[in-house]
Amino acid sequence: MFGRDRDFRSAHGLEGAHGLLYSPAPEKTMKRSTDRFLTTHTGSLPRPDDLIRMMYAKEEGVPVDGRALSERVRAAVAEVVKKQADAGVDLVNDGEMSKPSYATYIKDRLNGFGGTGNTFVYQDLAEFPKLAQKVFGDPGRSRRKTPACNAAISVRDAQAARTDVDNLKAAIAQTKATEGFMSAASPGVVSLFFRNDHYKDFETYIYAIADAMRDEYEVVAKAGFVLQFDCPDLGMGRHIQYADLDLKEFRKRIALHIEALNHSVKNIPAEQLRMHLCWGNYEGPHHHDVPLADIIDIVFQAKPNAISLEAANPRHAHEYTLFETVKLPDGKVLIPGVIESKSNFIEHPELIAQRIGRYAKLVGRENVIAGSDCGYGTWVGQAAVDPDVVWAKMAAMAEGARIATKQFWK
Repeated sequence: MFGRDRDFRSAHGLEGAHGLLYSPAPEKTMKRSTDRFLTTHTGSLPRPDDLIRMMYAKEEGVPVDGRALSERVRAAVAEVVKKQADAGVDLVNDGEMSKPSYATYIKDRLNGFGGTGNTFVYQDLAEFPKLAQKVFGDPGRSRRKTPACNAAISVRDAQAARTDVDNLKAAIAQTKATEGFMSAASPGVVSLFFRNDHYKDFETYIYAIADAMRDEYEVVAKAGFVLQFDCPDLGMGRHIQYADLDLKEFRKRIALHIEALNHSVKNIPAEQLRMHLCWGNYEGPHHHDVPLADIIDIVFQAKPNAISLEAANPRHAHEYTLFETVKLPDGKVLIPGVIESKSNFIEHPELIAQRIGRYAKLVGRENVIAGSDCGYGTWVGQAAVDPDVVWAKMAAMAEGARIATKQFWK
């Protein structure tokens, strides 16, 4: 059933903006920790207040001057890249400044999503209704738009990804950042947030998403940036999208998610890819989270070389011990979260160094890059962590990485 190498590229007009097939740039690969522990983060970062107001207006259908919005996004990218570099972050990105969220932005870039909105039941929050009201009342989350797929999917706005690339290139040129990455919604997470009301079955649907998203993926890679897939479908999907399935059937379904992901990046070197595994960036009980041990073998089947995962929060901080018995495949890199994304506590650099060291001892120092559990601006307007605290946490991460470097590189 799974693993069909289907390419709807020509049939659906997905050759790219100029009708040319992607030409990979294999010399552009993800930087590894070779003489010190590098630092990065998951992707989304706090947006300026005025940009938030402009994006709220756009999402709500209020007329917004397109040129003014574009100019503000470009300036915001320059600002956020400088803040990352100043905080000591090595592998930086655009903070997702142009996107209403890491996943729902695709509704503005692809055709086919004009159906009714989706609804979600979080299995853990269902047991705590008062908390659920608080979580779903978040200003950003309450404004998100998730229209169902009700027509054939194709690229509508190919320029958007190219503008994102140009903005990040310009911003990095003004700093001493080591490397740039850009995040994109994985086929699986698109299928999570946007219900299928058009395609005959789920497999056809997720492959259609994969083929349509390929243009964006290849634009990022061809520009020389590392492409990060956001994949909460592999973790959070267990207690939201697939809560009605048993573990065996859930594993089958996410295996299909991985196959569609791999299909979408068959032209991009694995060394230029990373993925973020997530159980949901919300302050909830998370007691229905699927254990990492139950999915890690399937996660390892994904093409991206680097795997970013939650490793600092109270529900997943213990899972580093899994690598006492599970071998990290050759060539893979782990990016464990060493700072939380939902807490205003600024982690002590010594604790961060300890967290880095736990993984380094188990999988090798060169296979570990320090990161954050998740993003700090998952939705426009999300403010679980004060913006100024975010940068203090990033600086603490950089200091913790320096401490760990002295311990592991002498």
